[in-house]
Amino acid sequence: MLEIQGLSLGYGGAAILRGVDLSVAAGQIVSLVGPSGSGKSSILRAVMGLQPALAGTITAGVPRDQIGILFQDDALLPWRSARDNVALGLRARGIDAATRGRTADAFLGKMGLAGLEDRFPGRLSGGQRKRVALAQVMALAPRLILMDEPFGSLDAIVRHRITQDLLVQVEGQGITVLLVTHDLEEALALSDAVYLLSSGPDAHIAAFHAIDLPRPRNLATVRADPRFGPLLARLWADLSAVVA
Repeated sequence: MLEIQGLSLGYGGAAILRGVDLSVAAGQIVSLVGPSGSGKSSILRAVMGLQPALAGTITAGVPRDQIGILFQDDALLPWRSARDNVALGLRARGIDAATRGRTADAFLGKMGLAGLEDRFPGRLSGGQRKRVALAQVMALAPRLILMDEPFGSLDAIVRHRITQDLLVQVEGQGITVLLVTHDLEEALALSDAVYLLSSGPDAHIAAFHAIDLPRPRNLATVRADPRFGPLLARLWADLSAVVA
């Protein structure tokens, strides 16, 4: 679904990361972790075509309009209702108004927002706005989703609930995900594989961990799996070595 080979990225000709090889198979959830400034978010921007590469290639198995992205900020339009925000991408694709409304309402319902379709972002909580943003992406039927710590600003309980809802949707539809996170437990609980970037500049892939935990996953119980603790310990050891 996504193949990155020899990727180097930077600003003004100076590399922030160099020689990155990364592969995400169809239906996988893969996480990028590493110190701040190692270029994790830059990789996502390069996949979307928002940042040119200094070297290397990026090959996506789907066209650009089948790639969704969730950033840290929800980027909802404050003058549009939840329904109209979810329907924005559908409108851009020329979908008629009635179908847009039905589709938006259906995805808001899947996100637990039934009855809030006409509310504007200013009257929604942070968690509700994140659910609207997620519904906006899912309504476009993406086959690959890029996520840059989209739930990092939420409190632990809300974050857990939204992440579990997302996991159900992604696993149920076989959607591929490339996730940037600073949370090693989150990376381990969600992912089929974790790539660890070294410190920048000239960051590179310092370690790779295949995560052999069964699916479907429940975030409340996966941490009790006897394999979870040793895997997390190895991730922490590698991250500590990189930081040191």
